[in-house]
Amino acid sequence: MGMLCAVSFNRYGRLYYLDPGELRPQVGDKVLVPTDDGPEVAECVWAAQWVTEETDGFPRLLGLAADDDLRRDEALRRRKAEAKVAAKRLIRSHGLPMKVVAVDHVLGSAEGGGERSTVYFTAPHRVDFRSLVRDLGATLHCRVELRQLSARDSARVQGGIGSCGRDLCCATFLTDFEPVTIRMAKDQDLPLNPLRISGACGRLMCCLKYEHPLYQRFQETAPAVGSRVSTPEGDGRVVGHSVPRDAVTVRLDADGSRSMCSRADVCGSRQAHDQHYPA
Repeated sequence: MGMLCAVSFNRYGRLYYLDPGELRPQVGDKVLVPTDDGPEVAECVWAAQWVTEETDGFPRLLGLAADDDLRRDEALRRRKAEAKVAAKRLIRSHGLPMKVVAVDHVLGSAEGGGERSTVYFTAPHRVDFRSLVRDLGATLHCRVELRQLSARDSARVQGGIGSCGRDLCCATFLTDFEPVTIRMAKDQDLPLNPLRISGACGRLMCCLKYEHPLYQRFQETAPAVGSRVSTPEGDGRVVGHSVPRDAVTVRLDADGSRSMCSRADVCGSRQAHDQHYPA
């Protein structure tokens, strides 16, 4: 058991969980977070509280942000904005089919590390941006790197609202992308309309994978559509499934009415048969 808090570097951006140590930051507090490029300022969006999981592997907060840290963070954000404007202007002047997604900037350090800007972009194909890098470096007076992002990574960096009305999963809690196939949509009886099952990135929605194991287990044990079953209300034929309810729809032989039956009620006799006569 330990304590955790959640921080974000951007409003409504991705959440990062850290061990607060002796600190007790409240929602809205500015804190220092360790990164590969040194401490950075983030905003606490989830106050420190006890959790049941082990917290030994989580990074630890470095402290609350002081005035100097806030001024440095403001300068960093200003440099990012300048780099983004310059990148867009030069991309237009070079006539390149690129779209700037985000910009990272590292200020110069006392240890001798110079300033560095990293521009993330999307493009329909590989782009020769060597001349663009030279012009960007001359304009920003620092070392410049350009990195092309995939459609899913672009959505994660930019963020947004999904069809469910919530923030994109990839921009909040997903750490990596697992394969999503059209078979998952078919197994869940979803319409195969790309507009209905595609996310903000234009690819199949990551959430199709969340409930897919539940549908697989249901299909393995539930009677197939068209099969005959016995229910507490009489015999009938299965005409539909309701996986979220863990039930099947049966058309009764007696009067042709439809009855929603629990999967356990319908499969009970078959389960008893399998236990008595194992394969």
